[in-house]
Amino acid sequence: MKILFLDQSGKIGGAELSLLDVARPYRDHCLVCLFAEGPFHTLLEQAQIPTCVLATPIAVQKDSSVVKGLSSIRQLMPLIIKVAQLSREFDLIYANTPKALVVGAIASALSQRPLVYHLHDIVSQEHFSAINQRLIVSLANTFAVAVIANSQATKAAFQQAGGRSPTEVVYNGFDIAAFQQIQHDRSTLRQQLGLESRFIVGHFSRLSPWKGQHILIEALKHCSENVTALLVGDALFGEQKYVEQLHQQIEQEGLQHRVRFLGFRSDIPQLMAACDVVAHTSTAPEPFGRVIVETMLGGIPVIAAAAGGAIELVESGKTGWLTPPGDPVKLATCINHCQKHPHHSQEIACNAQAEAVKRFDLAATNEQIAQCLQQVSQTSRVTFSNVLGWFPACW
Repeated sequence: MKILFLDQSGKIGGAELSLLDVARPYRDHCLVCLFAEGPFHTLLEQAQIPTCVLATPIAVQKDSSVVKGLSSIRQLMPLIIKVAQLSREFDLIYANTPKALVVGAIASALSQRPLVYHLHDIVSQEHFSAINQRLIVSLANTFAVAVIANSQATKAAFQQAGGRSPTEVVYNGFDIAAFQQIQHDRSTLRQQLGLESRFIVGHFSRLSPWKGQHILIEALKHCSENVTALLVGDALFGEQKYVEQLHQQIEQEGLQHRVRFLGFRSDIPQLMAACDVVAHTSTAPEPFGRVIVETMLGGIPVIAAAAGGAIELVESGKTGWLTPPGDPVKLATCINHCQKHPHHSQEIACNAQAEAVKRFDLAATNEQIAQCLQQVSQTSRVTFSNVLGWFPACW
């Protein structure tokens, strides 16, 4: 099967890492088209996955309104036509992001190739405006022959918003061997960080208000002086103002010596191993939560915000802890428990590791996706008349 993958971003996020894993088995007969240049292009090339960048005449940013892509449809038409031309050499189009859905939907009708939409977002008011929710759902219902959702929470939100396309839940997969082969030199890395004697709480995510780094910083006030937070990641989509707010919060609370910003890092498993616990603090429902599973696979205790996909990943008290989103006091309570009861927290981490190995093996995930794609490859195509009928129906 020949697949044309579409992704709007040149930057690396959870959806892009998922696409990297999905595309690997097809690298001898696929093409990944990005709508912007960036480090994700380099990552794909390193994995020897055929890639091209079809730059758009308008800014395609992940945090901008999806509907802007539609309102600028005239400017996007050269891109849509190019994608439609390319897709005639492939068996199906695989849209990996909302704006890729905008382009891929019309291109699929023009080229008579089936469209699959991989949904990595919670389609709800916490993440999208009402008009953007309607646009995503309408495009998927009209043009996608199948939707792949990365969690039950993602599927439920899509259907609650009006999604009717056949939707299958496929959890993100992970290379289990990669985690098992890495030799974690915990003491050396902690020494390099100058944190040998500290109790380290790691936070691995882009710096963004809804990712909730400010919640962890607030929780530090309720933890012992020995607790230090490592913030791994940086602002991606015009969120530099939030980074400034975090620094102001730290200074106002006198926590400068207890928070370390490490920026983007490629040695995530090693850094996780250097932590005593990893905190996931999203304030809105998380579609999946890659960092949660990565922490579990690394054998590190994890504390996650109890919303969205995170609830499907962690069984509180058995494979980790779940705390109410936006509650720094409850988060601090769990951190304090892990510090005071290291043997219990490590027992929890071992349970989590065994569970994650069973549930999130990349080979099993890719097999599920392969079966889904085989089923839709012969599905009837959307005709261009559907495109003409879609515009008034949508609005």
